[in-house]
Amino acid sequence: MSTHRQLIILSLSAFLLMLGDGMVLALLPKTVISLSHTASLVWYLAATYALAQVISQLPIGVVADRQGAKLFLFMGYIFSVIAGLLFFFTNNMILVFLGRILQGIGEAPILGLAPAALSIRYSDNKGKAIGIYNASIYLGMTVGPLLRMTLFQSWSDKQIFLLYAFLCAIGVILITCFIENSPKLKNQDMLNKAIHIKSFLTIIKNPQILVVFYGITLYGAGFGIFMTIIPAFLLTEKGYNQSYINTFFSLFYIAISTAQIIIGWLSDRLGRQIFMIIGMLIAALGLSIFLDYEYFILILLLCFSSFGLGTYYLASMAFLNEKVSENHKGTMTATFYLFWGVGMFFGPMLLTRYIQDNNYLSGFYISSQILILQAILLIAMRLFQNYCKNKPEKIIT
Repeated sequence: MSTHRQLIILSLSAFLLMLGDGMVLALLPKTVISLSHTASLVWYLAATYALAQVISQLPIGVVADRQGAKLFLFMGYIFSVIAGLLFFFTNNMILVFLGRILQGIGEAPILGLAPAALSIRYSDNKGKAIGIYNASIYLGMTVGPLLRMTLFQSWSDKQIFLLYAFLCAIGVILITCFIENSPKLKNQDMLNKAIHIKSFLTIIKNPQILVVFYGITLYGAGFGIFMTIIPAFLLTEKGYNQSYINTFFSLFYIAISTAQIIIGWLSDRLGRQIFMIIGMLIAALGLSIFLDYEYFILILLLCFSSFGLGTYYLASMAFLNEKVSENHKGTMTATFYLFWGVGMFFGPMLLTRYIQDNNYLSGFYISSQILILQAILLIAMRLFQNYCKNKPEKIIT
């Protein structure tokens, strides 16, 4: 138990938060529409969250490399509690969007620092540990909507918002009582090992790392598209009802969480790069052909595509964490989510504009081709790495 305590507590806390998050996310669009009397502002729910993630991830990661992750994890759950209370008391859209900003800031360390801490604590099985943690996140988001439709069907929206705040408060208690802080750097170590602009320029100048970051941006864009544009397409163009959409969301999260567990274990043994390539190809294939089918087959193909996104997500995160020393894993993971947030912010917006000028069919086709291009770039970088395999790879310290 003591050996796996950090993994269990972090995973349980994240599961409870995302359990509430899964219920809340389904309610917020309706809340915005009822307050504004228009659907044109709903996209701000994604934009405010993604922007908060982009702004907060890197500073949190840099400071956490010096001070440890526990304080930021604690504050992350505190911010989530406050967001839930804002949703509960809201009577205007400003409070809703402010709550989403707090969620974005609060979930930045939960999504970024916790996997970095696990990669240090379980260095021999980091892929498996990160996979289990990420699976707990998506499992919570999967179970949340199902509980809302069954166990909490008679609850009001405000009661659900309050339940979300309560679940986040449990996370505060668990982090406070059971999580150990990672070691702080001593003063001399801070002078010698503190990451700075030159270190990041070194990372970015590495073509292989740059290609992986580009893929992370595409992953963020794909995640945002699956959360917004695809449900809109299924409702407006296909004419499916809300029950079908709820099923889609649950299966979407199941596919990604399944990928976290399976690919984490496999990539520890077979390497990260092959699964980054496979993940992009799977995501592209599902996205390119799902329009040709209906109902059950359609939703299975979308889940197949989301499994590919989850595969790239896990493999790329583990890959990048192996490229830096332990003192910089928090910063690297924060950079991961910075690129993810950029993709989530711009991807759905750009695709929406393209679809407005053209159509859904060509929009999804172009998206799949971009994912294939990323797979080709990854293959090219792998071949280049093999060509230069006699050159020692530098670890940033």
